Amino acid sequence: MYPKSDIPTNANALPCVRTVMQYFARISGEKIITGQHTQSMAQEELHYIEQVTGKQPALLGFELLSYSPNINYGDTDDACMEEVQANYGTLKRAWEWAAQKGLITFTWHWFSPLGGRSKSFFTKNTTFDAERAVTEGTEEHRALLADMDMMAGLLRPFCQQQIPILWRPFHEGDGDWFWWGAKGAEPLKKLWRMMYHRYTEVHRLDHLIWVWNSPVPECYPGDDVVDMISRDMYPPAHIHTSQSEMYHQLVGITPQPKIALIGETGTLPSAKAVAEEKIGWASYMTWSHEFCIGEAYTTKEALREMYHSPYAVTKEELPVLY
Repeated sequence: MYPKSDIPTNANALPCVRTVMQYFARISGEKIITGQHTQSMAQEELHYIEQVTGKQPALLGFELLSYSPNINYGDTDDACMEEVQANYGTLKRAWEWAAQKGLITFTWHWFSPLGGRSKSFFTKNTTFDAERAVTEGTEEHRALLADMDMMAGLLRPFCQQQIPILWRPFHEGDGDWFWWGAKGAEPLKKLWRMMYHRYTEVHRLDHLIWVWNSPVPECYPGDDVVDMISRDMYPPAHIHTSQSEMYHQLVGITPQPKIALIGETGTLPSAKAVAEEKIGWASYMTWSHEFCIGEAYTTKEALREMYHSPYAVTKEELPVLY
């Protein structure tokens, strides 16, 4: 019998969404799904894992930052442009991964819909006001909806092909470093609910699995608009545990049980500890670049141990879910 948390909040969710959620719920506390974020066409992280372990992650993360409509090419810096240019075209990689029936999650470092310079998803680089953005009739509100609708157009083909997406917008919104979290909990919750209703009711993007990303109770937008909960964590290098304290803090934010994920991590968790301690992380996703490649956070031996653990689900062990 599956827990209630495997039921999508969107009553029109595609069968593939239900199948994925049932699988995540079923393995929680017994195994953990391996995941890796990639943010460039080169996907160096994926190739590094293959080279070291001979296997692939079951869940692959893709970055959508370069698809933001309001990138200010006239006022930027080299670091920003390098990141944007490396990210061009990454949806092609997502389609290739879908053809292999791998799990997909999207992260969107959303360049502010109005104004800003350089990496304007950072609060320090924009004056875009999230409070005004959730207020109807404002210029910020119109710009916000225009960006949302543009992104809906990019997500729609995945829906048409019945490819489920773990959708993690407004990540780390409990902090003030991104514009969507800069004005606190109330605008953040309104932003989430606005996108949820626009994408489910207007655009009918019924392939999305809505993944909330914050352990702060005051920020939680509500059980009726969240399918899974997650948090980002960057524990000390080379310390591989179940992250049980982080887990119990996260699951405490929801009135009803929800499937719990490690949205981002720098250091790998321990699959064995997760299973033996019955900690219900369904998946993790290691962040990109130095958090995966090299041995600054996780040694090659520890990486191999994870990918060959009987308690870890790699792409090779993943059942066909869509």
